[in-house]
Amino acid sequence: MAAAGRLLALLAPLAWARPGGGAAPAGGGWQAGAVPEEPRCTVEGADAALSAALFLRRFAFSRPIILRGVTDNSAFRALCTRDKLLAAYGQRLVRLSTANTYSYRKVDVPFQEYVEQLLKPQDPTALGSDTLYFFGDNNFTEWGPLFQQYVPPPFRIPGTSGAYSFGIAGSGSGVPFHWHGPGYSEVIFGRKRWFLYPPDKTPHFHPNETTLAWLQHTYPTLPPAERPLECTVRPGEILYFPDRWWHATLNLDTSVFISTFLG
Repeated sequence: MAAAGRLLALLAPLAWARPGGGAAPAGGGWQAGAVPEEPRCTVEGADAALSAALFLRRFAFSRPIILRGVTDNSAFRALCTRDKLLAAYGQRLVRLSTANTYSYRKVDVPFQEYVEQLLKPQDPTALGSDTLYFFGDNNFTEWGPLFQQYVPPPFRIPGTSGAYSFGIAGSGSGVPFHWHGPGYSEVIFGRKRWFLYPPDKTPHFHPNETTLAWLQHTYPTLPPAERPLECTVRPGEILYFPDRWWHATLNLDTSVFISTFLG
């Protein structure tokens, strides 16, 4: 009990710590972005000292957390450089979705075409329905060898199993507010800013407005009490979000990321 108390005392300061300071190159041959980073982080954080029992008791069903140093995905990261992915998957088709809350339109293009022609910084005036985004619709037969190299977060919720969704998206892109079941999201290259609200606090947003437009137009008008939990997640960091939590994302750089959805 005393050990758990000491660990809880360490969690609050971690919620405000930002390792590495401001902007950094995206790495892996991916393009760094010009979207400014907000150094303030209001999501609690923990390192490998967090036990599975404390994760379940304090976070799994009630609040998000950023995990640092709980896995080593350096081998997976080495396979996710721009050159390595183009060499392995360049001619294979990937399915793109529109970057709005309700993604109905799907477009299939060769991975090389997506990377070299479509993977560009977000146009601030574009609607979500006009923005194509590679995330989630992965062919698990073709991409399986890559996913086999990924080390998932160590914490499990009883009665669930994990399913991977891999994505690559340009600077300024992102998905506007939506919710689903619990899961993890790890950044492999780049930086990804998260905005989160609990299930009983529906955010103010338009489902076809991009996260970048929401950040520019709506976010500055929010009173402090109505602002979301938020934090920028960097390579090697994992954000856990509980069931039915509203969340939106904004890629500050060209970002490579993988989510583990628990269902």
